[in-house]
Amino acid sequence: MPERQSVVLVHGLWMTGIEATLFRHRLVSHGYAVRQFHYHTFSAAADTVLEALRSEVLARPAPVHLIGHSLGGLVVLRLLERHAQLPIGRIVLLGSPVNGSESAQGFARLPGMRALFGPMAGEELLAAGARAWRHPAALGVIAGTQSLGLGRIFSSLPVPNDGTVAVEETRLEGATETLVLPVSHAGLLLSEEVVGATARFLEHGTFSVTGP
Repeated sequence: MPERQSVVLVHGLWMTGIEATLFRHRLVSHGYAVRQFHYHTFSAAADTVLEALRSEVLARPAPVHLIGHSLGGLVVLRLLERHAQLPIGRIVLLGSPVNGSESAQGFARLPGMRALFGPMAGEELLAAGARAWRHPAALGVIAGTQSLGLGRIFSSLPVPNDGTVAVEETRLEGATETLVLPVSHAGLLLSEEVVGATARFLEHGTFSVTGP
């Protein structure tokens, strides 16, 4: 029996990875060995987070696929901007606001709330600006259009959005493919369709392949 390919999943802001338990279990059923990478989104500096994630990747059998949910996708992008030679397979970003986050910026404008983002999240979510993917690895983006989430309370999110992140905020120049599905931001981790699409991309480098 062939060895299971490694996947490292990176969680988002104010999360721990517990919220992705169902996603991980489903991805395991598709034949992958999945590890959850945890970091402190409140307090950890970028250098600390990136070095820990680099060590996690190097500890797994190569090549290692990476999946990032929300802020986790931005952590993945920054890792590969800094360490382009890591033995990476394919990458999937789930609802990651690669061009800045309107909802995060709206929340940060409330008195005392900016401090809740921490140094790395503040840099990634509160600073506007387009990003581009120049790495040779295949990268897929999944965005949601079910507008259910607290992000709508703090800002006028562009439509369509997943309740926290607008689809246009997930657009990444140079990405291999983008898939838009009728799910919310939290639903990206709960949807069986999202897991299936992710597994197809990890295997084939495209979302469009039919089958399990």
